[in-house]
Amino acid sequence: MVKIGAHVSAAGGLDQAIKRAELIGAETVQIFGSSPRQWRVNQFNQTETKIFQEKIRSSRIKSVYLHAPYLANPASRDQALWRKSVQQLIDHFKISQSLKAKGLIVHLGSGEIELLIKALKEILKSNQGRTWLILENSAGGGEKLGSSLSELKIIFKKINSNRVKFCFDTAHAFEAGLLTDYRIDPIRKFFDQWQKEIGLDNIVVIHANDSKTEANSCHDQHENIGQGKIGLTGFKNLAKEKRLRSKDWILEVPGSDRTGPDQKNIIILRSCFS
Repeated sequence: MVKIGAHVSAAGGLDQAIKRAELIGAETVQIFGSSPRQWRVNQFNQTETKIFQEKIRSSRIKSVYLHAPYLANPASRDQALWRKSVQQLIDHFKISQSLKAKGLIVHLGSGEIELLIKALKEILKSNQGRTWLILENSAGGGEKLGSSLSELKIIFKKINSNRVKFCFDTAHAFEAGLLTDYRIDPIRKFFDQWQKEIGLDNIVVIHANDSKTEANSCHDQHENIGQGKIGLTGFKNLAKEKRLRSKDWILEVPGSDRTGPDQKNIIILRSCFS
């Protein structure tokens, strides 16, 4: 059975994130570990993490992921920004491990690939637990890294760690020109190539997002499932790719009232697998 969930707010406390996820019928959840609008990172104490883990065990939530803040740019040529970004990601990685999350999902940033690789190695070295560092493909444009399979492969091979995994974002792939044709045959061929280059076992989570912008636009704008340029048929075809059914599917869509992923989008995405 495919696990479908969403990014939810942790405002008001970690227990509120669990409640919000359960209210919309989520089985997997993604949260920010600390404010995504601040460089300063607040760590949870032992009591808070223990209560969170107990509440997760008693809920219908099967897995938890943290998403790194968008402020961080681990590929930046600006030395001060690069150092600040690495420290912020180290701190968020620490939170991921303390909460026993599956992993920390990271945007790869803009700039130089060698600086990115150096940053990711430093983040991994800082925390020796089991939590994955999960790299997300980008929508491309400018100097954004991670928009092509060849680039993702280079990053993966150079880091050379079994703690590095991938998050495949459907909207980003469409917007970057990585996967623009969501018919059954092109989907199969694309993931055949991913298997050959990186290995499908290394994709652990899918960001299931429709795209508000056209293919190859390089504009990162998400839309509700079936209301964007990928369309409902595209997600039904994606759901037919059986190799993806073991992955966690997480929504980052605007929602019906534009306040975030909702139950309606979870129901629509789940219906694609029937």
